[in-house]
Amino acid sequence: MSLDKLKPADRSKFKKKRVGRGPGSGLGKTSGRGHKGAQSRSGYAFKRGFEGGQMPLHRRVPKRGFTNIFRTEYDVVNLDQLEAAFDTGATVTVETLRAHGLVSSRTSLVKVLGRGELTKALTVVAHKFSGKAAEKVAAAGGRTEAIPDGTTAVPDGSVKAEA
Repeated sequence: MSLDKLKPADRSKFKKKRVGRGPGSGLGKTSGRGHKGAQSRSGYAFKRGFEGGQMPLHRRVPKRGFTNIFRTEYDVVNLDQLEAAFDTGATVTVETLRAHGLVSSRTSLVKVLGRGELTKALTVVAHKFSGKAAEKVAAAGGRTEAIPDGTTAVPDGSVKAEA
């Protein structure tokens, strides 16, 4: 880079459009604003979603239902997925599930559901278990450990609070 290569940013230097300078300019009289109405006045700023007086989209679309903003969302893992991903005697934690790609890295809470069969004895550490999942893990010779919400399991099986 040298001084003779310096130049202003692209499109940063251009002539300002001069409006209201007579009929010969092509932008005289109403200066490209049309006749009357709010948009022809100075100081006009349209509101977000304004559609020229037509009923705006957010008022045309019907509103239904309710979204609970305090809802607790869990990433779901089924027993057949654990059967395929882990060997006998393994300790399954939230971190190992993330490493195997069974839960997303965004969601920190994990629930184990009972779809499929489990033949391996696994120690499963998660936030919640369905009744069937806990039964099937115990029947296969494994055990389940529930993590209190707001905490994460550490690979050694202990629990630490999230900041």
